[in-house]
Amino acid sequence: MNRLFSALGLVIVVAVVIWNTAFYRVDQWTQALVIQLGEPVRTVREPGLYFKIPFIQSVEYFDRRLLVYDANPKELLTRDKQQLVVDNFARWRIIDPLEYYRTLRTEQAAQSRLDDIIYSNVRENLGRQTLLEIVSTRRTELLREITRASDERLREFGIEVVDVRIKRADLPEKNEQNVFRRMRAERERQAKKFRAEGDEEARKIRSEADKQRRIIMAEANKQAEILSGRGEAQAVKIFADAYGRDPAFFELQRTLEAYDKSIGDGTRLVLSPDSEFFRYFQDIDGGQ
Repeated sequence: MNRLFSALGLVIVVAVVIWNTAFYRVDQWTQALVIQLGEPVRTVREPGLYFKIPFIQSVEYFDRRLLVYDANPKELLTRDKQQLVVDNFARWRIIDPLEYYRTLRTEQAAQSRLDDIIYSNVRENLGRQTLLEIVSTRRTELLREITRASDERLREFGIEVVDVRIKRADLPEKNEQNVFRRMRAERERQAKKFRAEGDEEARKIRSEADKQRRIIMAEANKQAEILSGRGEAQAVKIFADAYGRDPAFFELQRTLEAYDKSIGDGTRLVLSPDSEFFRYFQDIDGGQ
């Protein structure tokens, strides 16, 4: 009986060992490379349970997800001789486990190769551009070209470069003040130019407005003189017509108006009694 149990236990142990050494599992986020006596013989990309020859074949697993390469900030020189500190990163993945195993094998080696190739492309492409083009006008286009060139060179290692991005592109600290002073001087120059142009435009506007004012005033004065002349002529005509109808009445009226304007409270006049000015008073006395 003891021998039977011992034999059964041995069979179970052998079965477990065979199971663990003969079967392997590939998850959805991994891909596998079967190695036989040091040589790759099969690539497995689909998830599932697979068989291999125990003790003769082994399995290497590689991540099939997007991986991140994050470079250290490095300095480069632009076309307009500006030093720039560039901090870039890239997203990549393993698309050919066989080539990856033959050329790199480890992620550390892959990161080193990525650093060499991507940085050389970053330095080469950015070095042909000016600072303004890098940070503003052509940034997207440059990153697209860097991604394409890096991907093309890394395909031979079984790697696909999906995207290369620049986290920041700054001037070295020693150059920031110089650039700031140049930018400030340029802005001040533009401000002076704009102020001069504004003053010139303001003088033109004031001159034109003053010209229009003089024209309008002259035209208004002309119309006023015409209307005033017409009014005076009409008044003279009306007065002459009225005076012609009863000269004595209007002579009396004008004399009374003269009395009203010249004789007021406390007014003292020294005149001869037979003065022409008081002839109507004399007529009144004569009438009494």
